[in-house]
Amino acid sequence: MIGSLLYLTATRPNIQFAVCLCARYQASPRTSHHQAVKRIFRSLKFTPELGLWYSSGFSDADHAGCRIDRKSTSDTCQLLGTSLVSWSSRKQASVFLSTTEAEYIAAASCCSQLLWMKATLSDFGLRFGKIPLLVDSTSAISVAKNPVLHSRTKHKDVRFHFLRDHYEKGDIDLVHVASENQLADIFTKPLELQVEGVDNALIKGEIESQWTGLIALLV
Repeated sequence: MIGSLLYLTATRPNIQFAVCLCARYQASPRTSHHQAVKRIFRSLKFTPELGLWYSSGFSDADHAGCRIDRKSTSDTCQLLGTSLVSWSSRKQASVFLSTTEAEYIAAASCCSQLLWMKATLSDFGLRFGKIPLLVDSTSAISVAKNPVLHSRTKHKDVRFHFLRDHYEKGDIDLVHVASENQLADIFTKPLELQVEGVDNALIKGEIESQWTGLIALLV
């Protein structure tokens, strides 16, 4: 079931977060996990006409989002023009003490994907200047732009500091985006439920309470 859902994320990125979260429990699944997977299938069945539209590229991180080991999740999406061509939602390998670190690592992951796309498209004769990378953490942007290492940043692995290197080379441009406009949030947390066409407040509240239970399960 998880394999089928992972295949569907290629065209339905809105289920990426829920599917990846359920995939973490394949080794020892419980009844609650099986119910969550069935609800994802049910959602897909009744929303075949829905889609997502993105106007720019974003990276984001869910700091200490996993309640078991408190590891964060890196989430990125890349666009070519106005078309979403690549996205990912991946649990980070280490536990970080601050949201700045988690956002910085997510931005480094997004930078790596952008550089790969840039190199691939250059084979077709396309040329790019600075590629904008939108991050909603001003502190993470400051770390990437600051060439001086100090006690708060020197412990970060060297492989992540290539983000700063490529910023200085002019390959990418780090741009701040407000958290409420951070579209990469779709990969870090469950989607909000909006019940339409329901007039009775009691019925609407009951529907929302059931979905809140699903959200609590997935988180």
